[in-house]
Amino acid sequence: MKRVAVLSVHSCPLAALGGKETGGMNVYVREISRQMGRLGIGVDVFTRSQNPHISPIVFLGQNARVVHIKAGPEEPVAKHKLLQYMPAFTSEVVRFARNSGTSYDLIHSHYWLSGWVGGRLKKLWSVPLVHMFHTLGVLKNTAGKGGKEMEPPNRLRVEKEIGEYADCIVAPSPWEKKQMVLLNGIPASRVKVIPCGVDLQLFRPIPSSRAMKFLGITRRNFILYVGRIDAIKGIDVLIRAVHRLTCRPEGEKGDLGLIVVGGELDEDAPRESREMQSLRVLVQELKLQDRVAFWGSQRQDLLPYFYSATQALVLPSRYESFGMVALEAMACGTPVIASRVGGLKYTIENGRTGLLVPEDNPALLADGICRVVECPGVRKKLVRAALAKVRRFGWPEIAREVLSAYRALTGGLGQRKPKGPGSRERWLPVDKQGFRPFPSGGFSSSPGELGCCWQAPVSRPRPAAGPGNP
Repeated sequence: MKRVAVLSVHSCPLAALGGKETGGMNVYVREISRQMGRLGIGVDVFTRSQNPHISPIVFLGQNARVVHIKAGPEEPVAKHKLLQYMPAFTSEVVRFARNSGTSYDLIHSHYWLSGWVGGRLKKLWSVPLVHMFHTLGVLKNTAGKGGKEMEPPNRLRVEKEIGEYADCIVAPSPWEKKQMVLLNGIPASRVKVIPCGVDLQLFRPIPSSRAMKFLGITRRNFILYVGRIDAIKGIDVLIRAVHRLTCRPEGEKGDLGLIVVGGELDEDAPRESREMQSLRVLVQELKLQDRVAFWGSQRQDLLPYFYSATQALVLPSRYESFGMVALEAMACGTPVIASRVGGLKYTIENGRTGLLVPEDNPALLADGICRVVECPGVRKKLVRAALAKVRRFGWPEIAREVLSAYRALTGGLGQRKPKGPGSRERWLPVDKQGFRPFPSGGFSSSPGELGCCWQAPVSRPRPAAGPGNP
């Protein structure tokens, strides 16, 4: 195996964590690609260009690069509107490979939009396709609030088709594998469980006083949420739990504050996501403006300071495929309190490496937070066990497992099913006239600044409006 085509269509793997279309998937794609490069595998990560001023090629590290593909307007577009641009995206990937003289031994697609593209490239190039869903539409619909937040039928249809033509599906936990088999009818033999990983060089304990000083916070006990601003994440439940705690006597964490990392701080209110607006209204209704701070999305290299400065990471998700931020917090010596849902039941051992509570229950979530923050002995026990467990999830080890899956397919097993999607969904390559060639080298954004899609802040992070720090 010499070179792999990685598809991350809707989200650039270098974007700051917590934006509208960014989360654990970005980290996964970036870290696996970098590790593959270090193992001697060439990796091209294809993502849709969202900014015409960004260089078409940005290098991730040894043997790995991100290739921005023009398909539709070069600006952020909602995920549910992107399927119409996938034929053009597919054609431009084919054009890039042909014009650069590059061939690929395998395709690894991420999320259902990339799986759509991967199926067509698999058929055209006659190479195996590995796919990772990251989230399943049918599970999101089961856990969601209903209405406009339901995943569209075309996503559910495409995910079933991917299960039929992908040579291997990677599931991050045994629970996710079971759901794929039961709900999407994917043969268990084609689903390989490989957990997500964590950068153990970056995520390490930092003295709390140093982290708090860096972030500019003092004395108050803070808990932390990190992730996308999405109804499925249950942030509203966490805010209600904080409200319950503020109504208790001072000795039972009445002085607690919450930092929310995720979302964009520079957006006008009319452009904010519906969920973010809803959360801000909830904070005002509960009179928590001096206790809940929205810090926006942050570069990953700043996250260890957030984990180390706060008393606990809380993940109140209604559905979570794996919960990579839980591993990051564990590696920083920060206790994790999470909903007993999805892959979190695999990542966290209840009562040993963290606490699991029923989803959608502010009262029990508040009790769990109080137990961790109020009891140093409980906290110390959880941290010790979590630090021991997380050592098994380093990215080099996870990448070797993924590479093993690649080699099993390219060794002959991947030719079991040469077919891709049916011919009824045909696409035509874009005419060569007007093609903008990709340069053979050079890039405009430093991988260390994670700024391939938009500028990332380089100074110390600050909230738009934060809780008071007495």
